[in-house]
Parts: sequence; C-alpha cells; structure tokens
Amino acid sequence: MATNTTQATEPHLPTLEQMQQWTDVIGRTQQLMLEQVAGASGQALPFDPEAVARIQTGFFDEGLALWQRFLDSGGLFRDQPQPPPPGSPAAARDRRFADPAWTANPFYDVIRQSYLLMSDYLLRLADSVDGGDPKQKAKLRFATTGLIDALSPSNFALTNPQVMERTIQTGGENLVRGLKHMMADLEKGQLTHTDGKAFELGRNIAATPGKVIKETPLYQLIHYAPTTPRVLTTPLVIFPPWINRFYILDLSPEKSFVKWAVDQGISVFLVSWKSADESMKDLMWDDYILRGQVDAIDSVRELLDVPSVHTIGYCVGGTTLAATLALLAARGEADKVASATFFTAQVDFTEAGDLTLFIDDEHMALLDQLSARGYLDGRYMAATFNLLRGRDLIWSYVVNNYLLGEDYPPFDLLHWNGDTTNLPARWHRDYLNQLYRDNKLVVPDALSVDGTPIDLHRIQTPAYVQAGREDHIAPLPSVWKLVGQLSGPVRFLLAGSGHIAGVINPPAAGKYQYWTCDSAQPSLDAFIDNATETKGSWWPDWADWVRGLGDSTVSATGARKPGKGKLKALEDAPGSYVKSR
Repeated sequence: MATNTTQATEPHLPTLEQMQQWTDVIGRTQQLMLEQVAGASGQALPFDPEAVARIQTGFFDEGLALWQRFLDSGGLFRDQPQPPPPGSPAAARDRRFADPAWTANPFYDVIRQSYLLMSDYLLRLADSVDGGDPKQKAKLRFATTGLIDALSPSNFALTNPQVMERTIQTGGENLVRGLKHMMADLEKGQLTHTDGKAFELGRNIAATPGKVIKETPLYQLIHYAPTTPRVLTTPLVIFPPWINRFYILDLSPEKSFVKWAVDQGISVFLVSWKSADESMKDLMWDDYILRGQVDAIDSVRELLDVPSVHTIGYCVGGTTLAATLALLAARGEADKVASATFFTAQVDFTEAGDLTLFIDDEHMALLDQLSARGYLDGRYMAATFNLLRGRDLIWSYVVNNYLLGEDYPPFDLLHWNGDTTNLPARWHRDYLNQLYRDNKLVVPDALSVDGTPIDLHRIQTPAYVQAGREDHIAPLPSVWKLVGQLSGPVRFLLAGSGHIAGVINPPAAGKYQYWTCDSAQPSLDAFIDNATETKGSWWPDWADWVRGLGDSTVSATGARKPGKGKLKALEDAPGSYVKSR
C-alpha cells in the first residue's frame, strides 16, 4: 500500500540580495508617493525626494548588513565579533564607545553599531532639507545633533556595559554616589564639572600678587606687582569678557597669562568686572565702553604719566575694545592706545556659529522672562555654552559622575568655567539684537556711543588678532573678518585648539602650535595656504610683537608698584568683585 509522505519545508531567511531588492522597491515606491503629493498640492517639497530615497535605502542596506554580520558571526553566542567594513557609518570611531566592552559583548556591539547607523541617517536627513532660511536648516541640524547625543546608549545604565560592570562590582554603590551628585546639581541649578573645593581665589588661582587700586560701580582695576627691575614704558591694560570671571587669564601660576606677562617685564593692569545685580539693569554697551574701558585707559595713563597704553580684549571684551577704538578715533583720541590685541574676538557676526541660533523671537522672549529682575542669571548662559558642546560638557559628565559614580577631578579651567557671572538685562538684549542679529557693528555709523557714530574702518591702531582653529564660540572665519575691518597694520595669528585652550597655552606646557604669515594675506584661505606652523605657545610671538612697537623701559619703582602712586591700594588682588555671587 502506497503511503503519501508530506515533506515539511524548513523556514529560511531571505538572502541579503533579496532583502536589498525589497528595500530598493520600498524606497522607489515612497519616492513616487512623495512626488505625487507635491504635484497634487502644487508646492515644492522642502527636500529632494530622490536624495531622501537614497538616504533611506542606504540606511536600510546598512541595517540589513549589520543584521547579516550578526547572524554570520553566531548571534548572541558568537566568539569573535565581525567588524563593519571600512567606510560604513557603523565603523565610525567614537570615544564614547572606546572601551573594549562595547565590542566584546555581541548585545552591546549591535546596540553601538545600530546607534551609529541611526545617527548618520538622522543627520543626513537633516542635511537633505532644501530651500528656505539657512538659519532654519542650521537650527534643524543643531537640534538633531542634540537629540542624537542625548539618545546615545552610553547615557543609559542598562545599555552601557561599563556602567553595568561597575554596578555589579560595587553592588550598586556607584548609582548611589551618582544620585548624590545629581541631587547636589539639582539643588544648585548647575551641572558640576570639577571639584570646586580644591580651589581658592587668591591662593592657588587668581593668585598673581597685586592690588586693587580703583573701584567703580562697574569694575575694579587691578595693578599687578612687577617682578623685574625694569618694565616696558608703555603699560598693558587687559579687558576680559564680563560674561565670565577674569581669572581665566590668571589660573594656576603655571598657566597664568597675567603672571607670564608680568615676568616678561610688562606693567600689567586688569579690569575685573562686577557681576550684575538689580542696580545694573539699565546698563548699556555705552557704559562698558565709556565708564569701563575708556575710564580704565585714562586712569592708567594718568597714574603712570604715559601718553598711551597697550590693550588686550578677550571675546566680548575684544568686541567692545574695537568699539572703544572706533570711538577714540572718531574723537581724535586714537593715540591713547598704542596697540590692541584681540583674543578670539568677533565684530562681524555673519558667520558667528551656533550661538546665532539663540537669537530668534522665541529665545529673546525667554530671555526677557529670565531677566525679569534686571539681570540674567549666569547659570543660564553657562547652560547655553554647554549645549554648544553637549556631548563633551553635558553627557560625558552624566556618564562619569551620575552613572559611574566617579568623583570630580580638580581642574582649574573647569572650575572657572562653572564660576558664572550675571549679565545686565538691557545690555544683553541690545548686544544680541544689534550685533548678533542685525550685525550693526560693521555698518559704518550704524551705532553710536554717547552720541558719537562709530566706524571700525577709522581704526588705525596696530592690532594683533588671535583666533582658535577649533573655536566653537568665536569660529575662525568669523574672527578673521576683524582683519578686514581695521585700517592699521594687523598681525593675524591662528592658534591650535579652541576658545579657551587656544588662548591659555603657556610656553612651559609645550602644547599645541600656531600659524603665522610674515605678510598680510587677502583672505583666510590664502593665510592657511601660506602660513608657517610653529610648535608650542604663541605667547612669545605676541611679546616680541609688543616690543617691536617700542622697547624702551623704566625702573619698576614709584607708581609702577601697586598702590605707590596717586591711586592707593584698596585691597589685595584678586579683589572682591570676582568673589561676589
């Protein structure tokens, strides 16, 4: 008797080629539908449908390839990982996943590679948006980047193998310590970056010897004690930004630009700005120019009985110094300043980077609410700067200090970064509107100071313009634009690193490098093509430049010593304004 045998067909997975065929069909179908919608509505799509289809197809292909590698290597029971091919987004180097645990465990390796693929996909989609306002496109990319950084699997305990291993090792004590760190940050309203207890103003930071010799409602003037028997005849007045504490230029003694300049035989004065309170709500930029910079310049000239001073302006202090020089030029008083050095300063804000994303109507309305007491709490400004580098300044600390429960290391620069200052509400709003939004500083006579129209092109003062190659706050192309606004001789110097480390780079550290050209260059591209690289700190180059403008010296006696001239010592440096909260 014959028996019918039914032979079961074993299930099998489709081949990679078959899956790629289906993803291509899906991509082309989606493109046809998008084109039909655009035609029916009579409006152009805000993106190229073909480009979007290619991006999606590429993403699906990469995802399928990842899954195929996972299966081919044995899945969750594999012995050896199968790395993605070079050029794949999943092969991108990312220090968040540098620990070997991310690739040793197949579960975490798939999570890591999937995240890298998704990150690349979302960024490419954001970049594919076409037409419209370029600032809106920049906002989209900035928001997308922030979202991607926030969703990294390294930021969550269960998807971070290092955190899971630490939790098992410590019996969960790391999470308890991390919770304590987080609760402390919530109480003070600010993310902690370093152990603040390790630093004390006047002891191991801001410790260069000197005296406060003048105090106004806006600033304290510090005169630093000479360390050489003779000093340059022309003194130096430094104008730090008032959005931060001045001691970025006077950190630990081995990093202090102030101490180094004093040791070079320069009479150094520095303005320590007052952190804003309710009494300063109506302060304008005119106040910082006239009752700040011009007043300090005149005070030092009169104290030492010299016709002029060298000046340095850092960031906002440099932008304001440019306006001060334009005012002095308009008044026929340009000879009060022998030279002007600009540390990472902008005057033309057309390429001012991601900070320009925070000047739309919504953000300005929010600032008005936050500044209801007449000033903006410095913690909000600190949060804004942290957002510009969220991966480094926010999420790395979430992982290390909240999830891993690590203690905060002592780091003077990060201590300074967290030591915030408040900003006068009116000045802050005017600065964002008139400079960042309307770019009026580079429009001749568009702005006036105390009724006097200013034009940067009238400035003939010798200038030294320093920029940082990796600066995210004052981008290199933006700083370069200052060169074209000045009519006098300009030396442009490009320093390695960014907004802070590119400036604070003492010679003894032997770090980074800088680039210079012996002759003026017509463009930034020309400068980069023709510049000569020099290893190490650029500070000696600046000192040589200053001496090249006049190297006569005087004895470091009398008024050259803090408090020994007409302006008597009020208190020891660093003064009380820098300590006010």
